[in-house]
Amino acid sequence: MEEIEINNAKILVVEDENIVALELKKRLKKLGYKIPSVASSGIEAINKAEGFLPDLVIMDIRLKGDMDGTQAAQTIRERFNIPIIYLTAHSDDETLKRAKQTEPYGYILKPFEEDDLRTAIEIALYKYQMENRPDK
Repeated sequence: MEEIEINNAKILVVEDENIVALELKKRLKKLGYKIPSVASSGIEAINKAEGFLPDLVIMDIRLKGDMDGTQAAQTIRERFNIPIIYLTAHSDDETLKRAKQTEPYGYILKPFEEDDLRTAIEIALYKYQMENRPDK
């Protein structure tokens, strides 16, 4: 497995609120990450993940449409083995329970600070690399 350059990682943003998605994309680019695409639904997220195989997915849990973020995350994880970080305004017990079942690499509550975002991304990418080393 090729090592991911942490500050050069390709990230797929999945967020159905356009203003939030644009702000997140802007902040991530400022931190040095590449954002080839933004998806606004679970189905679109799966299709885009398959299309360019990002190093990481930042996923909102509540999405418009038939598929929510946890369902999309589960599919992306099973089909492509891409790490997921949830970025959501929801931390109720039921949402947390459903999110934990998908084994995310992080969970960030909105509103968030850039440092929280950067730290969560770096930890997630590092953990993913360590878990997927050829010598493991």
